[in-house]
Amino acid sequence: MLVIVGSAIGGGCRFWISTLIQKQSNGSFPLGTFTVNMVGCFAIGWVAATAEKYSTDQTSLMLLLATGFCGGFTTFSAFAMENVQLIKSGWNLQSAAYVVLSVVMGIVLVKLGLTLFK
Repeated sequence: MLVIVGSAIGGGCRFWISTLIQKQSNGSFPLGTFTVNMVGCFAIGWVAATAEKYSTDQTSLMLLLATGFCGGFTTFSAFAMENVQLIKSGWNLQSAAYVVLSVVMGIVLVKLGLTLFK
């Protein structure tokens, strides 16, 4: 139940935030999904570090916030689809930048979240 509740909230937040950002950007780069994925990567690092440091019941906190909320909030399936669409549209450089930036910055931000909140 914790995963379901967290996923519903995370998915709703993802849709709202990514749509808002994408409408503001007016570009070919999928900035809305990119931003949500990067925030989600940071958040999951923060949640994991906080659960480890403060929670006596890490399992419930991780199920609700990491698996549920962050899992519903981050969207690597949308990421993959948007890359296919970029490539089909001939935006190969944008697709390559999107892949590299998402992976590298995602890893860096998870590590930053873990480090800052340990």
